[in-house]
Amino acid sequence: MMNAGETETIVRAGGPDKARLAALLKRGYQAFASRKLGEAGAAAREVLTHAPRLKEAHFLVGLIASESRDTATAVRAFKSVVGLDERDAAGWAQLARLYAMLGQYGNSETALERAVALSPGMPIVMDTIGGVFSALGDQAEALRWFDKAAAKEPGHPQFAFNRANALLFLGRFDEARAALDIVLKAHPDMPRAHWMVAGLSKAKDRKHIAEMAEYLGSRGYTPLSQSFLLYATGKELEDLEDWDAAFEAFEAGAAAKRAATDYDEAAEVQLFAALKSAFTAEWLAAQKGKAPAADAPIFIVGQPRTGTTLVERIIAAHGDVEAAGELQQFAMSMKRLSGLSTPLPMSAEVLEAVAAMDAALVGHAYIEATKPVRGTRPHFIDKMPVNYLYAPLIAAALPKAKIVHVRRDPMDSCFASYKQLFAEAYPHSYNQREMARHHARYLKLMEDWRALMGGRLIEIEYEKLVTDTEAETRRLIAALGLAWDDACLDFFNNDGAVTTASAAQVREPAHTRSVGRWRRYEDKLSAMRNELLAQGVAV
Repeated sequence: MMNAGETETIVRAGGPDKARLAALLKRGYQAFASRKLGEAGAAAREVLTHAPRLKEAHFLVGLIASESRDTATAVRAFKSVVGLDERDAAGWAQLARLYAMLGQYGNSETALERAVALSPGMPIVMDTIGGVFSALGDQAEALRWFDKAAAKEPGHPQFAFNRANALLFLGRFDEARAALDIVLKAHPDMPRAHWMVAGLSKAKDRKHIAEMAEYLGSRGYTPLSQSFLLYATGKELEDLEDWDAAFEAFEAGAAAKRAATDYDEAAEVQLFAALKSAFTAEWLAAQKGKAPAADAPIFIVGQPRTGTTLVERIIAAHGDVEAAGELQQFAMSMKRLSGLSTPLPMSAEVLEAVAAMDAALVGHAYIEATKPVRGTRPHFIDKMPVNYLYAPLIAAALPKAKIVHVRRDPMDSCFASYKQLFAEAYPHSYNQREMARHHARYLKLMEDWRALMGGRLIEIEYEKLVTDTEAETRRLIAALGLAWDDACLDFFNNDGAVTTASAAQVREPAHTRSVGRWRRYEDKLSAMRNELLAQGVAV
């Protein structure tokens, strides 16, 4: 990676244009740093017109494309960088990051190995490598690289923030808070840092709430930035049992996030209809291919915030099982085999193409794609909740895999999502009625899958699990075909990483505090409740 001040020494165009191109490239990097992407792109294109083999110009194109979410262009640009200089650690690190985003974990691991082998000394490259390890599920190694970057520049807020994130995942909350203090010293009004602080511990007073209120009132935040502060405020008010004020904050946070979120409900309705049309009893009966005999995968599916992470922690405490995280490989395997490209996580066209092929192909592709993120234990957990969509295909593609479906009371489930700020997933969760309609579609789909799949679904009810943890855990472990392991009841002492919104909560024993939580806000959730009832869901 280069900085703008170095351009004069690297342009090799020759002739009188050399200085002009150097200045133009420098200006392009400066424009990118100021987020003037159009200006930066124009500069990069002009430089490449005269110096097409200048790797720094290709690198700039890759950065611009990444920022614009044009992943295909970004991959091509960084491939050009390492093609021109195979010892460019920054180029390999960026490729590894992009491949991980695309779910191409084998390619990501290969590029990551190249980056690491080059022993990069630039802290920004170390930070990028740490981010790739985090995306691949190795939080301990991610932290090691974030530590390296922070050691080079101890006060750098980005490096401190990424360290805090890894420390949070690893359950090292005091250290995470110390890292966030570094971030907030440099950027005291950074919304996401305040949101992380709120999630690390239970609020004991209103000091932090007042601080966030001051920023909300005095800064011109975007709706997305507002949502971080509002959800953090709601969480701390809920800690203090100020239920009315907490709901006001959650409601305002949801409205702000919804304003910054693209959600096409009609496309979701179409997707659910396509699922039912694609995976029928006739389709299932026609599956006669040689599916993998692997019994390693354990899928945990359902809605978010319903106890899927709790179930993952219980199973992962078993000596024969490891948690691989929320993997994208199953859906990504479907998309690759279909040969179709879509900006959506899944589309009706992809489903139609996959339903027309042998399910065994998907099974083999998934087993191959998960190799880089699996360890040496006999079984691994794939805790991607939305894999419930493809449960019949999973059953056909991987006949020996186990599928655990976690259920929770509809109102508790919907409200738990409504008051949670997600990254880019679950766009339906920021409006009460949209959340309720989505949940109704999910429940109806699972009814269809239950009828179609017979006993392949292992059903776990959250309320039963937290009320009678030992009995339900013993039933679950037996249903998975595993020998009993006492460690499964001691899951909260498992020091493995947790990379979900539940990272702090699941490091304590199972409890019933969240059962019926929605009733604290019953009078404010009438839109959600009425929509569920209108959709035929028993509340």
